[in-house]
Amino acid sequence: MLKQRVLTAIVLLALFLSALFWLPESAWQGLLLLMVAQGATEWTRMAQLSPQQGRLFWWLSVLGTLGLFLLDSQLQGETQVFVHLALYVLPAIFWLMVVPTWMMIGWKVRHPLLMMFTGWLVLLPTALAMQDLRAESPKALLFVMALVWIADSAAYFTGRKFGRNKLAPSISPGKTWEGVGGAMLGVTVYVVCISLATPAFGSYPPLFPGLILASWWWVGLAVMGDLFESLIKRQAGVKDSGALLPGHGGLLDRIDALTSTLPLAAMAILMQKLG
Repeated sequence: MLKQRVLTAIVLLALFLSALFWLPESAWQGLLLLMVAQGATEWTRMAQLSPQQGRLFWWLSVLGTLGLFLLDSQLQGETQVFVHLALYVLPAIFWLMVVPTWMMIGWKVRHPLLMMFTGWLVLLPTALAMQDLRAESPKALLFVMALVWIADSAAYFTGRKFGRNKLAPSISPGKTWEGVGGAMLGVTVYVVCISLATPAFGSYPPLFPGLILASWWWVGLAVMGDLFESLIKRQAGVKDSGALLPGHGGLLDRIDALTSTLPLAAMAILMQKLG
């Protein structure tokens, strides 16, 4: 299983890096549209929507993504920044306030419309964030995504080796506090290496501690996204969101931590532009 996971991850990384740095904007948007379409298919199963409700959710997800891209093409300058910031407000509230409460009380949502709306908050802001961060710089998007990947990998291996204390046994029994500690150590090493390799950080030493603290906060967000998808899967009685990726499950199993981190990263960068 581990060998299959590694091989799949290598192939996915090669394809993603090729798309990130070489695809034109229209093709990149097409790729994001495919991501949302696949994610909507998997969410339909996890949300236990009926076939009719699932089709409605899928089409509205695809059309909503196209609408976001069309709106983006009509906006420029500060107007674009303000509109995008407004679009990120609801996802920010969702991940910072609603999801922690949802998980703490173990809320079991059965209403189809509420589950559809939740799915849109998970999928559409992630696609918009990948568009915004790539437009800012492909390296900016890669930096944030790599931070999440490193945190996830470090947590996995540390948890397997040293894990004793369960993080959220009722949601995801395999996750441990030792794994979280490993994730924080992993992103710390990552940030140190990036800082040493980036002259800009050397010119502003006071930024370094703040960047470390921000990376730890990002680990918390990533864990939240991971746990939230685990909660939805557990309530639906499924192990994986799908079977698209050998050794990994579905697409949502691979991007769960990104859905909670990328929108807030894009929001932070846009707010910095206004500052």
